[in-house]
Amino acid sequence: MSILCIPDGPTAGRTWEATDVSALLVTGDRDQDAGVRGLSTAEYRAFLAGRADVSFLQCPSWSEVKDQWVSERVGWSLDNGELAGVAQILYRQFPGTRKYFAYLPEGPVADWSDPEMDRWLDPLLRHLRRAGAFAVRIGPAPAYRRWDAARLKAATGPGRRIGDILATEVDPLGSAVAERLRTRGWKRCGGDDDGDAQPRHVFRLPLAGRTDAELWAGFNQEWRRNVRTARKAGVRIVVGGAADLPEFYRLLRITEERDGFRLGRSLAYYERQYAALNAEQPGRMRLCLAVHQGEVLAAHTMITVGRRVWYQTGASADHRREVRPSNALQWQMIQDARALGAEVYDMRGVPSTLDPQDRPFGLLRWKLGTGGQVVETLGEWETSMGGTTNNALYRAFQAYLARR
Repeated sequence: MSILCIPDGPTAGRTWEATDVSALLVTGDRDQDAGVRGLSTAEYRAFLAGRADVSFLQCPSWSEVKDQWVSERVGWSLDNGELAGVAQILYRQFPGTRKYFAYLPEGPVADWSDPEMDRWLDPLLRHLRRAGAFAVRIGPAPAYRRWDAARLKAATGPGRRIGDILATEVDPLGSAVAERLRTRGWKRCGGDDDGDAQPRHVFRLPLAGRTDAELWAGFNQEWRRNVRTARKAGVRIVVGGAADLPEFYRLLRITEERDGFRLGRSLAYYERQYAALNAEQPGRMRLCLAVHQGEVLAAHTMITVGRRVWYQTGASADHRREVRPSNALQWQMIQDARALGAEVYDMRGVPSTLDPQDRPFGLLRWKLGTGGQVVETLGEWETSMGGTTNNALYRAFQAYLARR
């Protein structure tokens, strides 16, 4: 069986930034656990096509976005030999060593309801250990808790956080998976904070079985008023293209400065993302623009995979905010997502604070106005591959992340 391998080659000692990722991938034969095998891109995509809960971070195109990582795609079969789960694994070399950190963003794509998860998890870990991984981070798919917008709006106050409020719903599967991982020695990244690489708390608007009129009725009065204001002011919503990415990026830098955050992405990153995702499937990533008097006042990115749509990144100008371009833009994107057959519109991360005096609360307040739900995911989980060297590297890696 020929699969992708991570070699102990001459590039192993380079720094994170200087790693020539193309030199790290070779094809060769390697012993494997029964049922775990490398997958062609076609096999991998065919499996994802039958799933409703796949994240865009597990699509093959995402590995092309992460230019300082190397990747492979594997799958496993259980009793009947039929492919039962898959994973896209990203590897990054630890400086000065021949070891790698393995990352499965919002993956693997597996049957998390299987009470005998060791049947596929243990072989996967053995595969990673042989690939030279000193530690691995995963992002299980099940949700943990959910809060309706109305409940959180009523609970805002000084010092309060989402976790302090009784959840509208606790997912029993999520609770079971978390306990199973803990008993196997996995640790939840970031503790009780929002310290994961991917957002711990996300905002999701259910679309399945709802009409545009029902979605509109779920907006609060402020949202409906703002969308009407934009319409009366003549704000137009259009779909842009690759040529509009520099303008999107200019607005993103303005937004970062205004709102006090820094994503740390370059224009080249978004250009690479746009090209890779749309090469995989035309229209997978859209750049949606709100235009007023010939000027782009807001630009948001939208990603579609299966029956899910994500609002990934938003940017807006500092001036003419009174015409409410972002509200109008989001309303059109929500309608477009429903027309595409999406069951969920995922507005991605929100802060865990419910304190109106905290600067990040404004983002949560804005999303709550659509009437959806805050969902606490299981977050990301890590474990060392075991052994003195791997454990020491894992501790050094955690210290490195803390300094960043």
